[in-house]
Amino acid sequence: MATTVPSAPALPGPAGPSALPSHPGRSQAVAAAAAAHILVAEDQADIRDLIVLNLQGAGYEVHAVADGAAALASQAERASDLLVLDLMMPALDGLEVCKALRARGRATPILMLTAKATELDRVLGLELGADDYLTKPFSMAELLARVKALLRRAELLRVAQQGGAGAAAGAAPIVNGELEIHPARREVRVAGRVLELTALEFDLLLHFASHPGRVFSRAQLLDAVWGYSHEGYEHTVTTHINRVRAKVEADPMRPKFVLTVRGAGYKMRDAPR
Repeated sequence: MATTVPSAPALPGPAGPSALPSHPGRSQAVAAAAAAHILVAEDQADIRDLIVLNLQGAGYEVHAVADGAAALASQAERASDLLVLDLMMPALDGLEVCKALRARGRATPILMLTAKATELDRVLGLELGADDYLTKPFSMAELLARVKALLRRAELLRVAQQGGAGAAAGAAPIVNGELEIHPARREVRVAGRVLELTALEFDLLLHFASHPGRVFSRAQLLDAVWGYSHEGYEHTVTTHINRVRAKVEADPMRPKFVLTVRGAGYKMRDAPR
């Protein structure tokens, strides 16, 4: 059965909301993201062609393949700036590709496409390292918005790590017990140890740390951090919080930094006095 992806005219530039906080390197990040190389792995030719057409119309360089094995081979030859992976593909599915890339240490942003509405598939994909997902059918404007947000986060992280423009300046570090967050360098430390977080994981943790004690619902976090508030994507938040806890907390099952407020949402604990 063919999956219908609503068509949208090719756009002159990536559209959609940005959930990123202001940053001195923003203009540099935007310029770099606009020239990004994107790999699209989708076995349905009509959907693949439509995605490629719109991404190219938005100014991105795009390479397309029809299965997971070709996607992995492509990344061995040239690492893309972002991957759009279909969940169900021949040879290797999107989850297997995602898992293989993360096992190689690749932090490339991954947007997963799925025709399956089960929460298990969505959560599984994110647990294996996907940064975001879209459930078919979706609009091209929505896909472009997700792509834009993921690329800008990744580029801001790269600029900060390489000491680019403005990396030495900016907001003061946020300290909460053993947890230290350095917004300008986009760096997180726990007990002096530097943690490896994805761009989105960093933005989520920074949002909590910037508002200690304040409770946020999953819908509010989607709007503030991801930049969209579409119903049905709340489990994206839950899974990313689990991933942040796995990296930040000594015991993720008994978190002391990012806390669950039953029936309401999540919060960062108040900083010890």
